[in-house]
Amino acid sequence: MKNEPFVIERTFNASIENVWKAITDRDQMKQWYFDISEFKPEVGFEFEFEGGSENRRYLHKCTITEVVAGKKLSHSWQYEGYEGKSFVTFELFPEGDKTRLKLTHEGLETFPGDNKDFAKESFVAGWTYIIGESLKKYLEKTSIKESV
Repeated sequence: MKNEPFVIERTFNASIENVWKAITDRDQMKQWYFDISEFKPEVGFEFEFEGGSENRRYLHKCTITEVVAGKKLSHSWQYEGYEGKSFVTFELFPEGDKTRLKLTHEGLETFPGDNKDFAKESFVAGWTYIIGESLKKYLEKTSIKESV
């Protein structure tokens, strides 16, 4: 596998403040992302969540590594019981009254190559759905509530 990170960018019809809240507020995150029991956008904060394929669930273990409020959030991404460590970075950019989100997931090549759930294609499919559909729908739903 090439050591190239996976990158996805999407522009949302939402303010940076609303997108930042969506990616850092535990109650909002569980509506579009994963059900994380505790989350604080603070360097060193550790969090975990379960996720995976239909056939197998994995405990994801993460630690916040960088926070620039309203602009950037990075965390490690590992699986309990498996080798490998990767990093996920959310970056936010103003685009007029919209927000462009750039997600980078690097280090995917460090995961076991013999497990198709850890193949780059699995991450591409997962993040494309999470960012491109789930977060988009969540932000559209919350912006409708705010304008009413």
